[in-house]
Amino acid sequence: MKILGIGNAIVDVICKVDDNFLVQNNLIKSTMKLIFDENEFNNLIKSLKIEKTVSGGSVANSIVGLSQLGNKVGFIGKVTDDAFGSKYEEGLKKEKVEYFYSKKKEELPTGTCLILVTPDSERTMCTFLGTAGKINENDIDSDVINNSELIFLEGYLWDEGEPKKAFDKAISTANKVAMSLSDQFCVDRHKPHFLNLVQNNLDITFANEQEIMSLIKAKDFKEVITFSRELKKLVVVTRGEKGAIAVKGEEIYECDVQNNLKIVDLTGAGDLFAAGFLHGYINKMSIRESLEKGTEMSSKIIEQIGARL
Repeated sequence: MKILGIGNAIVDVICKVDDNFLVQNNLIKSTMKLIFDENEFNNLIKSLKIEKTVSGGSVANSIVGLSQLGNKVGFIGKVTDDAFGSKYEEGLKKEKVEYFYSKKKEELPTGTCLILVTPDSERTMCTFLGTAGKINENDIDSDVINNSELIFLEGYLWDEGEPKKAFDKAISTANKVAMSLSDQFCVDRHKPHFLNLVQNNLDITFANEQEIMSLIKAKDFKEVITFSRELKKLVVVTRGEKGAIAVKGEEIYECDVQNNLKIVDLTGAGDLFAAGFLHGYINKMSIRESLEKGTEMSSKIIEQIGARL
């Protein structure tokens, strides 16, 4: 197998609502709210008409993108044996992603992200992680990892305790390891651990400019370049309208953003960028060509609704 993703298995549940619904439920438009109480989440969802369900999660989105580009890929993510868990599995299989997880009854339900779309096309999200964040080392199949050229991890999933043990097991068995830092909140929460991963365990690090600057406490982007050069591993940074950059040792590669894009929804831009870059990397394209493929994929996704092409 080319690439195995390990990440949060979250079912995206897309519903249309009016602005009043957001006000009544104390939700701030265009933000993401983490919900920790299952009853609160169920009360929200029971009054809504579900338009569509999609097997989501950051790395899962990247893995589906890689599958769509013709790569043999797989995914490990924890769900429970419930209706959404079955939908998650079906969704991945439909996208020709091999799902290496045997669902069983868990204490918590399958992780769900409620995506509320208002008439102005803005998306407001409510996420109940459920069992997704409870992944442990028993969920990681060493043989599957061994048979993959590269594993791709997400910072969202990293946490002390059981998820950390799952990461450690995966990394110790892998041929090559790539990881997305995922979010500045994740970086700030786990800074020493993430820095250790980047310096000692990862072959490829994906980050946006804010995440990598926060990680190394950089005052300007020159410090990011210096840090990446000294690391002598592959560091790939997206910089919004400034494009993307990859650094490996003394080599620096840059790629501009595509012009005249009709941006509809930025959801999934980073996920699909990673998919395009990893497609290039795993198929022996040059780093510059891989950057261009990442940019092409992220440009396509932001011109439509949702994180799937």
